[in-house]
Amino acid sequence: MKILVLADQPSKQLWDHYEQGKLDGIDLIISCGDLPASYLSFLVTMVPIPLYYVCGNHDDIYERMPPEGCECIDGKVVNFRGVRIAGLGGSMWYTASGVNMYTEKKMRKRVRKLSSRAWLKGGVDLFVAHSPAYGHNDGQDLPHRGFQCFHSFLKRFHPKYFVHGHMHMTYGRLPRVSSLGETTVINAYERYIIEI
Repeated sequence: MKILVLADQPSKQLWDHYEQGKLDGIDLIISCGDLPASYLSFLVTMVPIPLYYVCGNHDDIYERMPPEGCECIDGKVVNFRGVRIAGLGGSMWYTASGVNMYTEKKMRKRVRKLSSRAWLKGGVDLFVAHSPAYGHNDGQDLPHRGFQCFHSFLKRFHPKYFVHGHMHMTYGRLPRVSSLGETTVINAYERYIIEI
């Protein structure tokens, strides 16, 4: 199975210069946030495959105009062809008017709820979030700091993959693929394909 993961920056190859057949062989698309709703809707219009998403800290318009034809998996565990996928959107809270922003304490509550759902589903194979885990591919400034509570989720369920956005590859020398224990961590900035 091939999964196209996206985050933060629309791919010009997939939007501005799209050609029929570019997504042949892709079984599922997952957005890790901070992408225009129109971009996600365009992709599902061009290819008849499902698109799951979590919200990023800049996706406040999704509340009024969510991406059409796409499914939000924030706070859920879904099963796609035997692959259990858990999702949590949002970033660290850093502004009073922040939408999709959470303190560590609030995200810990969200992780606990997601953990209960994951336990009922028998585990998680792929964890999707907008933000990275604290101390791993994150930034030192508050807006780009990852969540500590993600570590407990990863240690409990040992998903094969943890896919996140929020950290643009243009920020510096960030690894696209790395490891955290038994989990392969992927920064989905712009686009990347996972084969399961």
